Amino acid sequence: MVSAHPARIMQLDSQFALTAASRTEAPGRLKAIAPLAAGFFLLIAIVAATAGLVAKQDANRVELRRSFAIRDAIATLFSRTQDAETGQRGYLLTGDETYLQPYEAAITDIPVRLARIAEAVAPNPGMATIVARLAPVVEAKVAELQATVSSRRAGETLAAIDRMRSGEGRNLMEAVRALVGEAQAKNDARLLDQQAQVGDAIRQVRIAVAAAVVIVVALGAYVVGDASRRHRRVFLAHDALKVANRTLTETASARDTLEERLRQSQKMEALGQLTGGLAHDFNNMLAIIIGNLSLLRRRLERGDTSVGRYADQALMGADRAATLTHRLLAFARKQPLTTEAIGCNRLIAAMSDLLRRSLGEAIRIEIATAPDLWTIQADAHQLENAILNLAVNARDAMPNGGRLTLETANVQLDEGYAAQNPGVPAGQYVMVALSDNGGGMTPEIAAKAFEPFYTTKPVGQGTGLGLSQVYGFVRQSGGHVAIYSEPERGTTVRLYLPRHLGEAPDEVCTAPTMLPEGSAGEVILVVEDEEAVRDLAVEALRDLRYTVIYAGGAVDALRMLDAHPEIALLFTDVVMPELNGAQLAEAARERRPGLPVLFTTGYARNAVVQNGLVEADMPVLAKPYTLEQLALKVRQAIVREAA
Repeated sequence: MVSAHPARIMQLDSQFALTAASRTEAPGRLKAIAPLAAGFFLLIAIVAATAGLVAKQDANRVELRRSFAIRDAIATLFSRTQDAETGQRGYLLTGDETYLQPYEAAITDIPVRLARIAEAVAPNPGMATIVARLAPVVEAKVAELQATVSSRRAGETLAAIDRMRSGEGRNLMEAVRALVGEAQAKNDARLLDQQAQVGDAIRQVRIAVAAAVVIVVALGAYVVGDASRRHRRVFLAHDALKVANRTLTETASARDTLEERLRQSQKMEALGQLTGGLAHDFNNMLAIIIGNLSLLRRRLERGDTSVGRYADQALMGADRAATLTHRLLAFARKQPLTTEAIGCNRLIAAMSDLLRRSLGEAIRIEIATAPDLWTIQADAHQLENAILNLAVNARDAMPNGGRLTLETANVQLDEGYAAQNPGVPAGQYVMVALSDNGGGMTPEIAAKAFEPFYTTKPVGQGTGLGLSQVYGFVRQSGGHVAIYSEPERGTTVRLYLPRHLGEAPDEVCTAPTMLPEGSAGEVILVVEDEEAVRDLAVEALRDLRYTVIYAGGAVDALRMLDAHPEIALLFTDVVMPELNGAQLAEAARERRPGLPVLFTTGYARNAVVQNGLVEADMPVLAKPYTLEQLALKVRQAIVREAA
């Protein structure tokens, strides 16, 4: 014996009751809905009429905009004709070719504008007739201007001036002015007519909307009355529907939960497969690196110096790891690149007008390009987009205006820097740096700046993909991106793009093999608030045979200066807490006049100079620096002060 579910029995009883009621009340229901149907048909008719009026209103607005555009085009044509005449007269009277710049621009532009105006007024016979009369007069005026300029260029100055004074040009210009006035008057009359039509359409739409509102209110009142009558008929089915709805909701909720668990399981499975594969590959590479380094150390401990093959194997494993890193980046940022040999100085110069238009007058742009800049091999369009992206970000960081500095330089990234930045091969690069003096970023924000979809802008004002795209392009081009920022001090973003040697490998600049070294008697005070950077500088200087003492800030540095009169050079970071590098140098020279000072900074040199952090004639070593660059700068600073 099978028992039925109580909810199912209630649902069947409700359906039976509704079916019986519908059979007995069908004729009465038809009478009840007749007024409702009539009202809805009337409402549909009004809505259709309103849609037609709105379409007519839109068409009138389109014509209105067309008329405004025609008026502006005619005014611009007349202005261009005046520019051409002004340039012609200046050239005829002075012979200075610079007067012909507006003339030549106008002569080139006038035929194009005439053609566009003729095309725009073609649907309007009245305007088309006036423009047809205007075109030959303008062309005659242009021919007169060209004839006098040609005579002047041919050395027939008096003939050209006599023709200008003959009144021919003035008469043609008056004819142009009269026809332009006639065309503008005709167009203005059409504008007034179109504005009146738009006003009529708006009034008609308002009337139709008001009528629709009245009908909707009447229908609503009728529906409310009819609903109260129907409430009694649906009351019997209400409980059954509640039970059915609850059952359906529970079923749907359970299904959604199962689907979500399934999706999560699939995602975790895919992520597990990906990470498992990566872990397997990296373990293989680490096994090669660790194993060979262990053997290398063991052989060295025995005094065996034949360890080159172990170092080569370890480097091979490191190279494979770097290759895998590149593949992971390509997985997230695949884009076809059309590479070509590019001179960054020429590219930035060509972009200067675009940058000024994009950033506005509140942002002052300063460009400092290095002479003899190396060539790179990259996608020019993507590089322009990257520079524009960074410039727009800098503009947004300076809402009240400021300064944007663009620099280029030839740089060498050594093995030490490459080891600290996996995936960045050591070698020669062209650096393109953009620096602003905006609000800057905290280290936490700067660390996330290149992450996809990360943005500090308000909702709707940024997708968080701009810097990620810049990063992906530079990495895909074999380059490197570095960001340096301090709150309230500004931000510098550096793009490092590999040097392109092209067809002249014999012109490659090789680094000097002999480094200038110091002596134990030369003491250098290193001041750097970042411990890892400070340790690297200290070890490098000691490797160059200098005696090195160090401090983590300006206060400790001044105490060491007082305690060690033998200090021969102050090597200090520019941006530090307490006192910055410039303030520290000033305080140090009050104690020790003539003390050599060498600054180092992650910002571009021109940026720190323009921001007043360092004097223009002071030596600055930009981070990151190679051992060769450090050795040369330190030696130059000591020798310079001694001289």
